[in-house]
Amino acid sequence: MSSADVSLVVDFLNTLDVEDDTDVLTNAAGWRGWSQERGLEAGSLSAARSARAALRAAVGDALDAAPLAVPVTIELAPGGPALAARDAVGAVMAAAARLAVLGEWARVKICPADGCRWAFYDESRNRSRTWCSMRVCGNREKARSWRQRQA
Repeated sequence: MSSADVSLVVDFLNTLDVEDDTDVLTNAAGWRGWSQERGLEAGSLSAARSARAALRAAVGDALDAAPLAVPVTIELAPGGPALAARDAVGAVMAAAARLAVLGEWARVKICPADGCRWAFYDESRNRSRTWCSMRVCGNREKARSWRQRQA
């Protein structure tokens, strides 16, 4: 598993921040800035929005997203074959594909807290982590459940 792949996919999913009500993909400048920070060519903003919706739906977010196909090529270099992409969306999709091939895709999750919906990578041994943060979202949910049981 490549931590660079995990970071790229999770960072891309978190370009939408439900809690702070911000979205990097609201305009082309935000998308270009996000891509450039990672050394990637931005490409189409609409493709980025579609890719994010499809990926968030694929990891369990309650979004209605259309199926998505992104062109990715395989380059054969002295080190062996590698997925290559033309732009940031292709790079994110290539990283997601590598995670899937390695059996790590199921560890990418969306926090179920309605006010959060943050993407995270579950590093627990048995892949049982539910919340992005037990101290914040998990604690809120447990306190809410306790109050409901007491009422």
